[in-house]
Amino acid sequence: MEVIKNRKVLQDFIERQKEMGKKIGFAPTMGALHKGHLSLYEEARKENDLVISSIFVNPTQFNNPEDLEKYPRDINRDILILQNSGFVDAVYIPEITDIYPEKAESRHYDFDGLENEMEGKSRPGHFDGVGTVVEELFKQVQPDNAYFGEKDFQQLAIIKKMVSKKHLPVKITGVPIYRAENGLALSSRNQRLHEDRREVSKVIYETLKKVNDWFRTVTIPEIKERVTDIFDHQQGMKLEYFLIADEDTLQETDFFYKDRSFRAFIVVVVDGVRLIDNMHLD
Repeated sequence: MEVIKNRKVLQDFIERQKEMGKKIGFAPTMGALHKGHLSLYEEARKENDLVISSIFVNPTQFNNPEDLEKYPRDINRDILILQNSGFVDAVYIPEITDIYPEKAESRHYDFDGLENEMEGKSRPGHFDGVGTVVEELFKQVQPDNAYFGEKDFQQLAIIKKMVSKKHLPVKITGVPIYRAENGLALSSRNQRLHEDRREVSKVIYETLKKVNDWFRTVTIPEIKERVTDIFDHQQGMKLEYFLIADEDTLQETDFFYKDRSFRAFIVVVVDGVRLIDNMHLD
Protein backbone atom coordinates (compact mmCIF):
# COMPACT_ATOMS: atom_id res chain seq x y z
CA MET A 1 0.00 0.00 0.00
CA GLU A 2 1.34 3.42 -0.97
CA VAL A 3 1.39 6.20 1.63
CA ILE A 4 1.14 9.59 -0.09
CA LYS A 5 1.81 12.66 2.01
CA ASN A 6 1.47 15.65 -0.30
CA ARG A 7 -0.62 16.89 -3.19
CA LYS A 8 2.13 16.82 -5.84
CA VAL A 9 2.96 13.16 -5.19
CA LEU A 10 -0.76 12.35 -5.31
CA GLN A 11 -1.16 14.18 -8.60
CA ASP A 12 1.65 12.17 -10.21
CA PHE A 13 0.23 8.94 -8.78
CA ILE A 14 -3.30 9.63 -10.07
CA GLU A 15 -2.02 10.60 -13.51
CA ARG A 16 -0.23 7.24 -13.83
CA GLN A 17 -3.35 5.32 -12.78
CA LYS A 18 -5.59 7.24 -15.19
CA GLU A 19 -3.14 6.60 -18.05
CA MET A 20 -3.56 2.87 -17.38
CA GLY A 21 -7.33 3.26 -17.48
CA LYS A 22 -7.89 2.21 -13.89
CA LYS A 23 -11.24 2.82 -12.24
CA ILE A 24 -10.72 4.53 -8.87
CA GLY A 25 -12.79 4.00 -5.74
CA PHE A 26 -12.36 6.43 -2.84
CA ALA A 27 -13.56 6.95 0.73
CA PRO A 28 -12.28 9.95 2.72
CA THR A 29 -11.90 9.68 6.50
CA MET A 30 -10.71 11.71 9.47
CA GLY A 31 -8.80 8.73 10.84
CA ALA A 32 -9.47 6.88 14.11
CA LEU A 33 -10.34 4.01 11.79
CA HIS A 34 -12.58 1.08 12.70
CA LYS A 35 -14.44 -1.75 10.95
CA GLY A 36 -17.09 0.67 9.76
CA HIS A 37 -14.50 2.45 7.64
CA LEU A 38 -13.18 -0.85 6.35
CA SER A 39 -16.68 -1.80 5.19
CA LEU A 40 -16.48 1.18 2.81
CA TYR A 41 -13.24 -0.10 1.31
CA GLU A 42 -14.56 -3.65 1.12
CA GLU A 43 -17.45 -2.34 -0.97
CA ALA A 44 -15.09 -0.22 -3.09
CA ARG A 45 -12.86 -3.24 -3.73
CA LYS A 46 -15.75 -5.01 -5.50
CA GLU A 47 -16.28 -2.27 -8.06
CA ASN A 48 -12.91 -0.63 -8.74
CA ASP A 49 -9.41 -1.41 -9.99
CA LEU A 50 -7.80 0.88 -7.42
CA VAL A 51 -9.01 1.81 -3.92
CA ILE A 52 -7.78 4.99 -2.23
CA SER A 53 -8.28 6.17 1.34
CA SER A 54 -7.57 9.58 2.79
CA ILE A 55 -6.95 10.68 6.38
CA PHE A 56 -7.44 14.35 7.17
CA VAL A 57 -8.98 15.89 10.29
CA ASN A 58 -10.84 18.78 8.70
CA PRO A 59 -10.88 21.84 10.97
CA THR A 60 -13.62 23.70 9.11
CA GLN A 61 -16.36 21.21 9.99
CA PHE A 62 -15.87 21.52 13.76
CA ASN A 63 -18.07 24.12 15.45
CA ASN A 64 -16.51 23.45 18.84
CA PRO A 65 -12.69 23.89 19.04
CA GLU A 66 -12.68 21.47 21.99
CA ASP A 67 -14.15 18.71 19.78
CA LEU A 68 -11.39 19.31 17.24
CA GLU A 69 -8.76 19.12 19.98
CA LYS A 70 -10.23 15.92 21.43
CA TYR A 71 -10.67 14.14 18.10
CA PRO A 72 -8.64 10.89 18.33
CA ARG A 73 -5.49 10.80 16.19
CA ASP A 74 -3.13 7.87 15.70
CA ILE A 75 -1.88 7.94 12.14
CA ASN A 76 0.50 4.97 12.48
CA ARG A 77 -2.31 2.79 13.83
CA ASP A 78 -4.59 3.90 10.99
CA ILE A 79 -2.00 3.11 8.32
CA LEU A 80 -1.49 -0.36 9.82
CA ILE A 81 -5.25 -1.01 9.82
CA LEU A 82 -5.49 -0.06 6.15
CA GLN A 83 -2.47 -2.18 5.22
CA ASN A 84 -3.80 -5.21 7.05
CA SER A 85 -7.28 -4.88 5.55
CA GLY A 86 -6.14 -5.89 2.08
CA PHE A 87 -8.76 -3.57 0.58
CA VAL A 88 -6.74 -0.37 0.08
CA ASP A 89 -4.04 0.35 -2.52
CA ALA A 90 -3.06 3.86 -1.41
CA VAL A 91 -3.74 6.31 1.41
CA TYR A 92 -3.50 10.08 1.00
CA ILE A 93 -2.49 11.97 4.17
CA PRO A 94 -2.39 15.62 3.12
CA GLU A 95 -0.97 18.55 5.03
CA ILE A 96 -3.45 21.30 5.79
CA THR A 97 -1.86 23.48 3.06
CA ASP A 98 -2.63 20.74 0.51
CA ILE A 99 -6.33 21.25 1.21
CA TYR A 100 -6.35 24.92 2.24
CA PRO A 101 -3.38 26.62 0.50
CA GLU A 102 -4.08 30.03 2.03
CA LYS A 103 -6.47 29.88 4.99
CA ALA A 104 -8.60 27.11 6.49
CA GLU A 105 -11.96 28.54 5.48
CA SER A 106 -15.10 26.93 4.11
CA ARG A 107 -16.78 27.81 0.86
CA HIS A 108 -20.51 28.46 1.13
CA TYR A 109 -22.88 25.93 -0.41
CA ASP A 110 -26.57 25.76 -1.18
CA PHE A 111 -27.72 22.23 -0.47
CA ASP A 112 -31.40 23.06 -1.15
CA GLY A 113 -32.16 23.22 2.57
CA LEU A 114 -30.70 19.83 3.55
CA GLU A 115 -28.07 21.69 5.57
CA ASN A 116 -30.72 23.34 7.76
CA GLU A 117 -32.21 20.14 9.13
CA MET A 118 -31.14 18.07 12.16
CA GLU A 119 -27.37 18.48 12.61
CA GLY A 120 -27.44 21.78 10.76
CA LYS A 121 -29.66 23.36 13.41
CA SER A 122 -27.07 22.98 16.15
CA ARG A 123 -23.90 23.09 14.02
CA PRO A 124 -24.07 26.14 11.74
CA GLY A 125 -21.50 26.03 8.97
CA HIS A 126 -20.68 22.38 9.61
CA PHE A 127 -21.86 21.16 6.23
CA ASP A 128 -20.09 23.99 4.41
CA GLY A 129 -16.92 22.53 5.95
CA VAL A 130 -17.87 19.02 4.84
CA GLY A 131 -18.67 20.19 1.31
CA THR A 132 -15.44 22.15 1.03
CA VAL A 133 -13.13 19.32 2.03
CA VAL A 134 -14.97 16.62 0.07
CA GLU A 135 -15.10 18.71 -3.11
CA GLU A 136 -11.38 19.46 -2.80
CA LEU A 137 -10.51 15.80 -2.21
CA PHE A 138 -12.63 14.77 -5.19
CA LYS A 139 -10.72 17.24 -7.39
CA GLN A 140 -7.38 15.88 -6.20
CA VAL A 141 -8.13 12.13 -6.10
CA GLN A 142 -10.42 12.14 -9.19
CA PRO A 143 -12.39 9.06 -8.16
CA ASP A 144 -14.94 7.34 -10.38
CA ASN A 145 -16.80 6.09 -7.30
CA ALA A 146 -16.89 7.35 -3.72
CA TYR A 147 -18.27 5.62 -0.64
CA PHE A 148 -19.82 7.05 2.52
CA GLY A 149 -21.46 5.36 5.50
CA GLU A 150 -25.18 5.67 6.14
CA LYS A 151 -24.50 6.34 9.83
CA ASP A 152 -23.95 9.96 8.80
CA PHE A 153 -27.04 9.87 6.59
CA GLN A 154 -27.45 13.65 6.42
CA GLN A 155 -23.82 14.02 5.35
CA LEU A 156 -24.36 11.37 2.67
CA ALA A 157 -27.42 13.23 1.36
CA ILE A 158 -25.54 16.52 1.29
CA ILE A 159 -22.59 15.06 -0.60
CA LYS A 160 -24.98 13.56 -3.17
CA LYS A 161 -26.62 16.97 -3.52
CA MET A 162 -23.27 18.72 -3.97
CA VAL A 163 -22.14 16.25 -6.63
CA SER A 164 -25.44 16.71 -8.48
CA LYS A 165 -25.47 20.52 -8.36
CA LYS A 166 -21.77 20.86 -9.27
CA HIS A 167 -21.96 18.14 -11.94
CA LEU A 168 -18.94 16.34 -10.50
CA PRO A 169 -18.02 13.15 -12.40
CA VAL A 170 -18.22 10.78 -9.43
CA LYS A 171 -20.85 8.25 -8.39
CA ILE A 172 -21.75 8.34 -4.67
CA THR A 173 -22.62 5.08 -2.92
CA GLY A 174 -24.06 4.83 0.59
CA VAL A 175 -22.85 1.84 2.60
CA PRO A 176 -25.05 0.36 5.37
CA ILE A 177 -24.20 1.13 8.99
CA TYR A 178 -21.62 -1.23 10.47
CA ARG A 179 -22.65 -2.23 13.96
CA ALA A 180 -20.96 -3.87 16.93
CA GLU A 181 -22.36 -7.20 18.10
CA ASN A 182 -24.66 -5.38 20.52
CA GLY A 183 -26.01 -3.19 17.71
CA LEU A 184 -24.19 0.03 18.57
CA ALA A 185 -23.22 1.90 15.38
CA LEU A 186 -19.44 1.97 15.15
CA SER A 187 -18.00 5.46 15.42
CA SER A 188 -14.63 7.07 16.06
CA ARG A 189 -16.26 8.80 19.02
CA ASN A 190 -17.02 5.43 20.62
CA GLN A 191 -13.33 5.15 21.46
CA ARG A 192 -13.88 7.83 24.09
CA LEU A 193 -16.38 5.62 25.95
CA HIS A 194 -15.43 3.00 28.52
CA GLU A 195 -16.30 -0.53 27.41
CA ASP A 196 -19.14 -0.87 29.92
CA ARG A 197 -20.71 2.36 28.63
CA ARG A 198 -20.47 1.12 25.04
CA GLU A 199 -22.39 -1.95 26.18
CA VAL A 200 -25.25 -0.02 27.81
CA SER A 201 -25.39 2.30 24.81
CA LYS A 202 -26.90 -0.58 22.83
CA VAL A 203 -30.22 0.86 24.06
CA ILE A 204 -29.93 3.36 21.17
CA TYR A 205 -30.14 0.61 18.55
CA GLU A 206 -32.74 -1.31 20.54
CA THR A 207 -34.89 1.83 20.64
CA LEU A 208 -34.63 2.30 16.87
CA LYS A 209 -35.77 -1.29 16.37
CA LYS A 210 -38.78 -0.60 18.58
CA VAL A 211 -39.53 2.52 16.55
CA ASN A 212 -39.52 0.39 13.40
CA ASP A 213 -41.96 -2.01 15.06
CA TRP A 214 -44.23 0.89 16.07
CA PHE A 215 -44.02 2.54 12.66
CA ARG A 216 -47.43 2.87 10.91
CA THR A 217 -49.30 1.44 13.90
CA VAL A 218 -48.55 4.23 16.40
CA THR A 219 -48.73 7.97 15.75
CA ILE A 220 -45.42 9.82 15.46
CA PRO A 221 -46.14 12.05 18.50
CA GLU A 222 -46.76 8.90 20.57
CA ILE A 223 -43.56 7.30 19.24
CA LYS A 224 -41.61 10.41 20.26
CA GLU A 225 -43.12 10.26 23.75
CA ARG A 226 -42.14 6.60 24.11
CA VAL A 227 -38.57 7.29 22.96
CA THR A 228 -38.26 10.24 25.35
CA ASP A 229 -39.51 8.05 28.20
CA ILE A 230 -36.93 5.35 27.43
CA PHE A 231 -34.03 7.77 27.75
CA ASP A 232 -35.48 9.54 30.76
CA HIS A 233 -34.78 6.26 32.56
CA GLN A 234 -31.20 5.79 31.29
CA GLN A 235 -28.54 6.91 33.75
CA GLY A 236 -25.77 9.04 32.27
CA MET A 237 -27.57 9.44 28.94
CA LYS A 238 -29.24 12.52 27.51
CA LEU A 239 -31.50 12.39 24.47
CA GLU A 240 -30.48 15.39 22.37
CA TYR A 241 -33.08 14.76 19.70
CA PHE A 242 -35.21 12.09 18.10
CA LEU A 243 -37.26 12.61 14.97
CA ILE A 244 -38.70 10.89 11.94
CA ALA A 245 -37.93 12.54 8.62
CA ASP A 246 -38.55 12.15 4.91
CA GLU A 247 -35.48 10.41 3.46
CA ASP A 248 -35.34 12.72 0.43
CA THR A 249 -35.85 16.14 2.02
CA LEU A 250 -34.72 15.24 5.57
CA GLN A 251 -37.61 17.36 6.81
CA GLU A 252 -39.24 16.17 10.01
CA THR A 253 -42.74 14.78 9.68
CA ASP A 254 -45.61 14.15 12.07
CA PHE A 255 -47.57 12.10 9.56
CA PHE A 256 -46.93 9.04 7.41
CA TYR A 257 -47.49 9.23 3.67
CA LYS A 258 -47.77 6.01 1.67
CA ASP A 259 -45.69 7.19 -1.27
CA ARG A 260 -42.74 8.48 0.78
CA SER A 261 -39.76 6.82 2.50
CA PHE A 262 -39.01 7.66 6.12
CA ARG A 263 -36.06 7.27 8.46
CA ALA A 264 -35.71 7.66 12.22
CA PHE A 265 -32.81 9.81 13.46
CA ILE A 266 -31.49 9.94 17.01
CA VAL A 267 -28.68 11.66 18.90
CA VAL A 268 -27.81 10.62 22.44
CA VAL A 269 -25.06 12.06 24.64
CA VAL A 270 -23.43 9.36 26.77
CA ASP A 271 -20.98 10.58 29.41
CA GLY A 272 -20.30 13.66 27.30
CA VAL A 273 -19.83 11.68 24.07
CA ARG A 274 -22.32 12.47 21.31
CA LEU A 275 -23.58 9.33 19.53
CA ILE A 276 -25.71 9.49 16.38
CA ASP A 277 -27.69 6.73 14.70
CA ASN A 278 -30.53 6.24 12.28
CA MET A 279 -32.70 3.54 10.73
CA HIS A 280 -34.79 3.23 7.61
CA LEU A 281 -38.40 2.53 8.60
CA ASP A 282 -39.93 -0.44 6.78
